[in-house]
Amino acid sequence: MSKDPGTEAQTTRRPTVAFAHLGCEKNRVDTEHMLGLLAQAGYGVSSDENDASVVVVNTCSFIQDAREESVRTLVGLAEQGKELIIAGCLAQHFQEELLDSLPEAKAIVGTGDYQHIVEVLQRVEAGERVNRVSRTPTFVGDEHLPRYRTTGEAVAYLKVAEGCDYRCAFCIIPHLRGDQRSRPIESIVAEAHQLAAQGVQELILISQITTNYGLDLYGKPRLADLLRALGEVEIPWIRVHYAYPTGLTPEVLSAYREVPNVLPYLDLPLQHSHPDVLRAMNRPWQAEVNERLLDRIRDQLPDAVLRTTLIVGFPGETEAQFEHLARFLESQRFDHVGVFTFSPEEGTPAAALPERVPENLAIARKDRLMTLQQPISAAANASWVGRTVDVLIEQHNPSTGAMIGRCGRFAPEVDGEVLVQPGENGLQAGPGTMVPVKITGSDVYDLSGQMVGAAAMVAAARSSS
Repeated sequence: MSKDPGTEAQTTRRPTVAFAHLGCEKNRVDTEHMLGLLAQAGYGVSSDENDASVVVVNTCSFIQDAREESVRTLVGLAEQGKELIIAGCLAQHFQEELLDSLPEAKAIVGTGDYQHIVEVLQRVEAGERVNRVSRTPTFVGDEHLPRYRTTGEAVAYLKVAEGCDYRCAFCIIPHLRGDQRSRPIESIVAEAHQLAAQGVQELILISQITTNYGLDLYGKPRLADLLRALGEVEIPWIRVHYAYPTGLTPEVLSAYREVPNVLPYLDLPLQHSHPDVLRAMNRPWQAEVNERLLDRIRDQLPDAVLRTTLIVGFPGETEAQFEHLARFLESQRFDHVGVFTFSPEEGTPAAALPERVPENLAIARKDRLMTLQQPISAAANASWVGRTVDVLIEQHNPSTGAMIGRCGRFAPEVDGEVLVQPGENGLQAGPGTMVPVKITGSDVYDLSGQMVGAAAMVAAARSSS
């Protein structure tokens, strides 16, 4: 957080509340709404726990590693003598257990209850211990809910829906976030205009299954209509996260191709390639469609950047099934890949499955896939050398002139970066600026290049014509 929004809220100041944010970008949006609500109510807010005696910790409970990080954060703050308000997925998951095990925890706030953060804090100040966790989350924020962004000024996440209707055997998200509930197109577009007025250059649409956007609200998915509506918003880049393969209909692909500010970047959480493993994962809709679908995407979107995530070590995964996945990875040549070992989540069907793959074998499989992917990613990056592309600058060192940013093929935090050198006559740009950069170098994960001016762009255009 770059400033204290509470200074602008009310003349009468209430105490400062510190925030600790953990987890995904969907959790981040919830944190930003809580910050906005507290600031509007006159509280000071800070990202430094030394500034406050009360700390709101927005937790993650997606996998065991995330839960352990959340618990370490809570215990560390408790040992500093802080009073805790535990929000987010861990609160939704364990509820009263947290209040019982952490005396410093003064309140728990569920994933569908963060809009009540001001009321919760006021009750805590009055001496109550508060359980504000709905058994079934139903709330989804909209453009009317105050929000104080924690990302850089040029990048914003926009939650188009909350929850998930699928029941993948390994995933606890529906238990933590509830069923899918989409926001109306008009609401999303209204918030996008608000963000554009704040100077946002890149808008990232998020939900659990963005290609299913609108199914619950309109009776059919309407991502294509949403993208076309967002084409009227003055934001240069619109990126979509989490495109389930069966939702990439011809209409959706046409919108990707025809709406100028929608980036041809597809994050496809495939998880596996073998039909038997996919059925065991309770993803039967995906079996047998991957390669055919990927061919269709590349045919209709020749410049598409494809990212996927994969799970190895799912219970019962045989060596032959893993080899099927390895061959699939080699043949499909994704731009970016994340690989995770299976994490048994209590309360999910997969946690009780027999034939558990030994942890050391799962880790070895993960390492092998990452090793296979590295030269593929390096070649994909190398294919961009020589191009002049728009780069959104995110860091700038005025003394050296060095700049760090991202081009359209890199999403924030999960992909690579572009190291940008000043252009002719020392031409530089500050954070939040989108500038043309000629790509001159690449490695496995990142690109490098030089900022170009108008004259250089004209020359490049003439040479390519």
